[in-house]
Amino acid sequence: MNWALEVLTLAVGDVDKSLKFYTDQVGFTLDVDWQANERYRVVQLTPPGSACSIQFGIGLTDATPGASRTTYLAVTDLAAAHRELTARGVPVGDLRHKANLPDWQGDWAPGLEPDRLDYASIFDFADPDGNTWVVQEIGYRG
Repeated sequence: MNWALEVLTLAVGDVDKSLKFYTDQVGFTLDVDWQANERYRVVQLTPPGSACSIQFGIGLTDATPGASRTTYLAVTDLAAAHRELTARGVPVGDLRHKANLPDWQGDWAPGLEPDRLDYASIFDFADPDGNTWVVQEIGYRG
């Protein structure tokens, strides 16, 4: 039996502000924006190339807005992703990589991992509510 992760639910304070952030700034594709009444609205978006989507809205979760932490996005060119989000006005963290590979002990060094090894380089950002994302490089073939 396959168990596919399809949707992650985020708690947000302002649905329209979050919709604008994720579509205009982060570049996710809007799949659904449906409101049944003033107590229920679902917005679903998908990162380009992803099989998993995110959703937020009204009446979807009782979690505190901004409670989601460290959700990973994988990209094949971390430097390009960093430039793209920066150009779109997303406040992104610095590029950093795992120090002292292959025996990584949790320390980070600035910049990209020199050999562009998979899973070794990241940066992060947060949405307007403080839900945090980590962008990680996997499959760089530059």
